[in-house]
Amino acid sequence: MTIQTTTPHHRGTYHFSPSSHWMNDPNGMVYWDGEYHLFFQHHPFGDKWGPMHWGHAVSRDLVNWEELNIALEPDELGTIFSGSAVVDWNNTTGFFPDEPGLVAIFTHHLERPNEPTVQSQSLAYSHDRGRTWIKYAGNPVLTSLNDPDFRDPKVFWHEESRHWIMILACGQEVQLYRSEDLKSWTFSSTFGEGIGSHEGVWECPDLFELALDGDPARRQWVMLVSIGDPGSGMEGSRTQYFTGTFDGQTFIPDEASQDIRWLDYGRDNYAGVSWSDLPIEDDRRLYLGWMSNWRYANHTPTDGWRGAMTIPRELTLETADDRVMLIQRPVVELEAARTPLLELENVSLAALNEAFAPLRLGSYELEIRAKLGDSFGFRLREGNGCVTLVGIDVQAGELYLDRSRSGESAFHEHFAQRHSAPLPEVGTVEQADQIEQSGAESVGMMLEEGERRLHIFVDRSSVEVFEGDGRLAMTDLIFPAEEAEGLSAFADGEMEFHSVKVYRLQALESRAAAGSAGAAEQMQAGKLVHSAVDVGIDAGNTSHEPNRAAGSSAPEDQAVQAAVLAAASRQGGEDR
Repeated sequence: MTIQTTTPHHRGTYHFSPSSHWMNDPNGMVYWDGEYHLFFQHHPFGDKWGPMHWGHAVSRDLVNWEELNIALEPDELGTIFSGSAVVDWNNTTGFFPDEPGLVAIFTHHLERPNEPTVQSQSLAYSHDRGRTWIKYAGNPVLTSLNDPDFRDPKVFWHEESRHWIMILACGQEVQLYRSEDLKSWTFSSTFGEGIGSHEGVWECPDLFELALDGDPARRQWVMLVSIGDPGSGMEGSRTQYFTGTFDGQTFIPDEASQDIRWLDYGRDNYAGVSWSDLPIEDDRRLYLGWMSNWRYANHTPTDGWRGAMTIPRELTLETADDRVMLIQRPVVELEAARTPLLELENVSLAALNEAFAPLRLGSYELEIRAKLGDSFGFRLREGNGCVTLVGIDVQAGELYLDRSRSGESAFHEHFAQRHSAPLPEVGTVEQADQIEQSGAESVGMMLEEGERRLHIFVDRSSVEVFEGDGRLAMTDLIFPAEEAEGLSAFADGEMEFHSVKVYRLQALESRAAAGSAGAAEQMQAGKLVHSAVDVGIDAGNTSHEPNRAAGSSAPEDQAVQAAVLAAASRQGGEDR
């Protein structure tokens, strides 16, 4: 069986998107038995937001995803809104007398004629690695009849207090609860009054602890809070963060949290949360967000499917200029999707553009190290009247992403815009030495003196930019013409780039299982394999073998590399 859409050139090659229909918030992100689970808000009957189900996908490497049957469907208590999942290692629930298993904690959303909407928290559990789910007979386990916005529970085990902790959104604040068994919950505290941004309703919170500057003895808590589209202004929905302390009942923000701090300065990273229950030997905090914005999410120009996730990112807390910053870096697992195309050092702008000229790329990665003090940038997905600009403006002191001419944008008046973020100060060698001598690690401060770094991920319909090794992040959707595959650089005058690396990116495989149990388009093929490049889904191909060995080059790549070597050789002659 094959599913085709009229917009295959908009489906990313290494970003997760549903095989069909609508997707928004990531839910229930948990690691169990060698698999990263990604549940997601899903409408299996249409391409716009509608009655919410939990879709489900799994991955063993955070790059290649297998879409499974729908995990949770609406019932008499309502549709299935956002939530989380955990491993019940010690059978605190009584659901797992023989071996540990997964528990999902989610919001039931119930609308009734002539009565107030009710949102309540419920449980489901799985004995078979998340493939099938049993809803708890005692649902709901937590209800508020006075709060119409009472949703998005994120649950984790707090070892110090020996309790499960739930943080959930409630209007313009978050509420914290505690439980011994996930079934009976006690109110602990609230957070939000008089702090942070309140432009829209608070949603999809997360709460976790991180080592500061890599030092296990210095730890702080991080709270993420997403803000719904207020309907005014230019930004739409976005995500803020706070840092502070947490004792099992109360979160106390630090001084830095008195300022509003945004997780992402683009427009399309929302409702992101982190994975729970990573192996003990993997002490990373891994994050994933929904790559869209409520301002225009229902109208983006895709056909047959709508919605994608950001690339997975590692979150760390690091000190820069006496400030604590939440740092984001692409997960190292993405390196498995690379095919190296270009690597140049100490290259002039002219020579760089000569090397770029033969490249025709839709999905790729750029790593740039450039001289501090110069304004520079890159033209991405250029051609057929389309171009997206990413750059550093030294005079304005900002990182910017300009999608005003990126491609299709008529679907919303606020889409074609330029977005910017203030540049943090660049650390010096002396500061880096001080941090190293202290025994801590702060990559944000380990920049080489006199250098600016950019890390850019481009896909069929998205651009993600990381500045200064993750100190700033910008995520934007774009919808260029399929032929827009040019790449070039620009700068104020003739400048030198210390290092430029280009990789073609493509997931080795992206597998979709047959649709949704109970859905109108339930597929009968069992498991379907699809290439995110052409969006063809072939039920007969279930091979795990990639089309091409990692690191090998297609003929067109070999031609590009030959041209690049020639350009590099000429640049070397100029330098001599």
